[in-house]
Amino acid sequence: MVEKIESDAKENKQIKEQVYRSLWADVWSQFRTHHGALAGVGVFTIILLSVLIGPYVYDTDPQYLDMRARNQGPSLEHPFGTDNVGRDMLAQVLAGGRISLAVGFTAMAVSITIGVLIGIFAGYFRLLDGPLMRLTDLFIALPLLPLLLVIIMLFRDTLRNAFGPETGIFILVVFVIGITSWMQTARIVRGSVLAIKEREFILAANSIGTRQRRVIIRHIFPNVLSPVMVSATLGIASAIIIESALSFLGLGFPSDFPTWGRLLYDGVNYIDITPSRIIWPGLAISLTVLSVNYMGDGIRDALDPRIRIR
Repeated sequence: MVEKIESDAKENKQIKEQVYRSLWADVWSQFRTHHGALAGVGVFTIILLSVLIGPYVYDTDPQYLDMRARNQGPSLEHPFGTDNVGRDMLAQVLAGGRISLAVGFTAMAVSITIGVLIGIFAGYFRLLDGPLMRLTDLFIALPLLPLLLVIIMLFRDTLRNAFGPETGIFILVVFVIGITSWMQTARIVRGSVLAIKEREFILAANSIGTRQRRVIIRHIFPNVLSPVMVSATLGIASAIIIESALSFLGLGFPSDFPTWGRLLYDGVNYIDITPSRIIWPGLAISLTVLSVNYMGDGIRDALDPRIRIR
């Protein structure tokens, strides 16, 4: 009898493992059919490796000034050219990529966390649905760019004095992007939770007295993970664009702390002399955002069960 029970337990475990493996195998199989997503993964991987490893391979100091080599075009010594004070543009693009991607990932994490929490609470708890959705509508109705400008002008000097010019601006930019980018995620998660909480396994969990916190963590959250992953990939691209826009307006990082947007801002006045100063950071932003968007499309299609069945 004991041997039969152990045998049945092992068999059930093997079945669960096979189902788990087949599910993610189906997801990967569907993702591989999206050629744009594969191209996006390749391009984004190249960009990520370039900004992480590139400065160790191309070890030119991005802040080194060489007035004799200013406003030069691409050459063997300076593959991306130089700026108006002789700084190497390739070194600045690589260094700026680290900051831009760090802002993108961190701001995405902040916005996704806020959006998921508000979406789950609004969808699961009926009493919180109205107030949280009205709060979401309020943030959607706010004009984004003026709000960003006001927040930055109010808190920039305070954070600079408290954490230093680089860290203070980084915290401010990430905070500003995070609190103004969570609304779409909250709406998507709320809609998914409203549908999932009426499913049989949720009703069964509630009927046997399972704590609501456990229901949310063990049953609700894993089932809304797929739209959250899609929102996360698109949130990275959105955060990079917003940071670039703020830096382009001169409200982001200081000039000695280059980001791709700051490099664009600094090169606008010299576009007639050295157009490469605009081309390279603009190309880096475009390729990063485009590759992340394609990856998001591929993840969305791969996690859609209707497409996987077809």
